[in-house]
Amino acid sequence: QVQLVESGGGLVQAGGSLRLSCAASGSIFGISTMGWFRQAPGKQRELVATITSDGYTNYADSVKGRFTISRDNAKNTVYVQMNSLKPEDTAVYYCWCMTSRNYWGQGTQVTVSS
Repeated sequence: QVQLVESGGGLVQAGGSLRLSCAASGSIFGISTMGWFRQAPGKQRELVATITSDGYTNYADSVKGRFTISRDNAKNTVYVQMNSLKPEDTAVYYCWCMTSRNYWGQGTQVTVSS
């Protein structure tokens, strides 16, 4: 079992920045890829960004150039730096990781006001 705990969400004005963190604990040795997804009200959960244990990254087109995902393997933590935030970035952001199965965090709310 892997436990994921997110932090760093909140309310920010359009154009502002936030940094989300997600710490993994438990059976962490099998973790390969980690990342972030988000779900806005009335919409499906969607990919934000992922990063492999080797540091290869993948981003949704909607966040490329604005968001940066990073990972500290020694701390078992993944981050996403979110800059130039837009109202359409408002969503619950979920941390995710993959071992032999998918694990999800509890989610953290990000609200961007116009």
